[in-house]
Amino acid sequence: MDERDRRDRQRPGAPRRPSASRARAGGSARPVPSSASGDAASQQRAWASAGRAPLPPRAAGAAGVEEPTRVDHRALDGADEALAGRPGPPRERHGGEGGRRRGGRSGISRVPRPIRLGATLLVLLLIITGGWFAGLALWADSRIEHVDALSDADGTPGTTWLIAGSDRRDGEAVSDDGTTGQRADTMMLLHKARNGNTYLVSLPRDTLVDIPGHGGYKLNAAYAMGGPSLLVQTVEQFTGMTIDHYVEVGFDGVTGVVDAVGTVNLCIDQDVDDEKSGLKMTEGCHDVGGEQALAFVRARYFDPTADLGRQQRQQQFVSALMDRVTSPSVALNPVTQVRLAGAGSASLRTSEGTGLVDVGRMGLSMRGAMNGGTALTMPIEDPAYPTKHSGVAILTDENDISAFFGSILDGTAQPAPAS
Repeated sequence: MDERDRRDRQRPGAPRRPSASRARAGGSARPVPSSASGDAASQQRAWASAGRAPLPPRAAGAAGVEEPTRVDHRALDGADEALAGRPGPPRERHGGEGGRRRGGRSGISRVPRPIRLGATLLVLLLIITGGWFAGLALWADSRIEHVDALSDADGTPGTTWLIAGSDRRDGEAVSDDGTTGQRADTMMLLHKARNGNTYLVSLPRDTLVDIPGHGGYKLNAAYAMGGPSLLVQTVEQFTGMTIDHYVEVGFDGVTGVVDAVGTVNLCIDQDVDDEKSGLKMTEGCHDVGGEQALAFVRARYFDPTADLGRQQRQQQFVSALMDRVTSPSVALNPVTQVRLAGAGSASLRTSEGTGLVDVGRMGLSMRGAMNGGTALTMPIEDPAYPTKHSGVAILTDENDISAFFGSILDGTAQPAPAS
């Protein structure tokens, strides 16, 4: 005990310090109870002697009175400093006004990268494909021969094509057999009415018609007498329909187009070995090349129905060719596309103003007519009518023909029920 302690203890009225405490009077240290078992009164006196207000008594636990809780002010000050320097919690990415502004400025960034890359590649593919077909069409269109075929007749509703298969002997498909001039061996009338209905009609070459300026002859004689223009005038007078597009395919074109696409599937109901046309087929369906396909559409002497049976085979050939041309193995093959465009355009003769686009529309319309069941047969009064100068011809009734082609013109014609 030092001198100051002794003086304090001897001073009258001075508070007594607990013997276990070394704190000075007025200090900040709290008195420590000498025993955990001290009563509450002694603790209150100890707090009073330290110059501090007594704390309210706490409930005692099993081991006695609980020691007052101490607060670490340095730890709290350090936490305050840390919170003051730490940035606030981040806002939600898509929440609030700021998130909407960011989304508005860069909304495209939310599209996944693989999707954006795929869309870019698709656009490039479309551009390349479009350029390829455009270039191919321009090249093929430049190879088509154009002729003055259309008349000055007033137009009729819808769009009408006249398709002629010419037996020109200046190619390699048909050898020179002494036949002079040219003949339209195959003729078809294709019409797309205003209501969208499409019709395909074969015009038998032996049909007896009135050729302007020449009188009554078979239809194919009009081509021999005056070429495409006289043939167009004769058909318009016979049907009452104005021709909008004339398309002529030479025999070389048939063989070339079929060979370009490989084969076409044709069916026949009997064994045939025809010397005049060169057709040799057994009963059934066969994949044939260009030479046999041409013989198939030309042959008629083996068939007792003659020209009528041939026009049915011609329609079958057109349908088979359209199916083949539009098949994925042909339509998606660039090499085959070039061969097809070259073979087709080299053998085509069309009217002025009729280009490859019109020929393409014609092909699609023909396919629609064949698949839609609107390939029609015109009414015939006598299939073996004897004439003075043209042998046996096909005779038609004027009123029946007028009603038949009138219904085609307005789009109301219906195919005859199957017999």
